[in-house]
Amino acid sequence: MSLMGFIKKQFIDVIEWQEPGDGILAWRYPMQDNEIQNGARLTVRESQAALFVNEGRAADAFGPGLYTLNTHTLPLLTNLMNWDKLFASPFKSDVYFFSTRLQVDQRWGTPQPVTLRDKDFGAIRIRAFGNYSWRVADPKLFQQQVSGTRGTYTVEEIDGQLRGLMLQHLSDAVAQSGIPFLDLAANQVEFATQIKTAVAPAFAALGLALDMVTVQNVSLPDELQKILDQKIGMGMVGQNMGAFMQYQTAQSIPKLAEAAGQGGGGIAGGAMGLGAGVALGQVLAGNIAGGLGTGIGTAAAASGEPPPVQDIMALLEKLGDLKAKGILSEEEFAAKKTELLKKL
Repeated sequence: MSLMGFIKKQFIDVIEWQEPGDGILAWRYPMQDNEIQNGARLTVRESQAALFVNEGRAADAFGPGLYTLNTHTLPLLTNLMNWDKLFASPFKSDVYFFSTRLQVDQRWGTPQPVTLRDKDFGAIRIRAFGNYSWRVADPKLFQQQVSGTRGTYTVEEIDGQLRGLMLQHLSDAVAQSGIPFLDLAANQVEFATQIKTAVAPAFAALGLALDMVTVQNVSLPDELQKILDQKIGMGMVGQNMGAFMQYQTAQSIPKLAEAAGQGGGGIAGGAMGLGAGVALGQVLAGNIAGGLGTGIGTAAAASGEPPPVQDIMALLEKLGDLKAKGILSEEEFAAKKTELLKKL
């Protein structure tokens, strides 16, 4: 090897990194036995940052741009190495490049339901998933806390840690928001904002910036969802229990007819099932009416006196409402009316 070739090999004039795009976050420039020439050119492209490290101590950091390396562009490194003002000799230093571009579509989710305290339901367990994006914001802190002196450090190596931080602070996000589960599921944008607020400091401690969080779904485990559906159903029924019972009776008629048809066969079986459904409705209505009658006659029977006329008239009005709603038939209403009028 010629003397010129040896000298060319030993001194570095251009320092740059052409990012391969395969998820590398940090890359150490291959110094080997080489030294950086005084006046060498440093190229830092957009979405990159460079950090000079001398004997394990982080020194100067560079954002995008083209730099000529000297005592003016490397003030911290110059101070660490005690260079004279001329900065005439080559120097040895590790140079790390970092990808600062946004790492998008990183997925997070709850492998198992997370137990939370809810103002409406008490302790509940929820599932949630979505995605998030982040970037390297402080190369010096990231190198000190995460990537270290490795030749390369990738997104895949830190992915599990970041997803763990997302789940760890999920309960904090719900607690700080104070949003009940029902509103939480309906307002996923607000939920995502609360998650970002809760998790961002943990990312910053690693030299990272949490850019965006999305929530794509919030749900309950199947067994809890069934209970919630029942609660919603009862809420929808409200005070109109009579109409709900009538609806339930009507819904049961086809099932009873089908069951009777399977047992008796043909039209006769269907008629039997239909009759059973009607009978069920009549028994239910009779019980309601009987209960009303019993309530009115109790006080009168105890005193041996006939019930007051206003009580009987009030009962007749209620029976009329039951007949109008279809709960009592015309015959049942007439029979009960006759029975009450005899008590006057």
